[in-house]
Amino acid sequence: MLIGELSRRTDVNQRLLRYYEEQGLLASRRDSNGYRVYEEDAVTTVRQIRGLLGAGLSSQVIAKVLPCANGELPELELCPTVVAEIRRELAAMDDRMDTLRQRRGTLAGYLTADA
Repeated sequence: MLIGELSRRTDVNQRLLRYYEEQGLLASRRDSNGYRVYEEDAVTTVRQIRGLLGAGLSSQVIAKVLPCANGELPELELCPTVVAEIRRELAAMDDRMDTLRQRRGTLAGYLTADA
C-alpha cells in the first residue's frame, strides 16, 4: 500500500509515517516510480508505535522494544530488553515526577507567602 492509504487506515499523517521510517520504526520499499510501498502489517506496526508513544516511550526506546510487541494495543513480551527498558523509563518518570512535585511546592509556597 502507498503512504496515503497507510495514513488513512491508521489516522496518522504522512509526515509522521516518514518520521517513523527515518527512526527505523517502520519499513517500506520503493516502487519503480520511487513511491514508498508498505506491507499490510505496517498498519499494525503503526498502531503499536502510537500505543507505545501514548505510554510515554520515546522513539529511541520504541525501536528497542518494538520487536517484542504483539497485537495492535500492543502487548509486550517481557524479554530482557523490554524489562530493562521499561524499568529505565519508569525510573526516569519517577525522577521527573519528583522534580515536578518540588517545583509545584515552590510555586504553591509563593501563593501562601502573599496570603
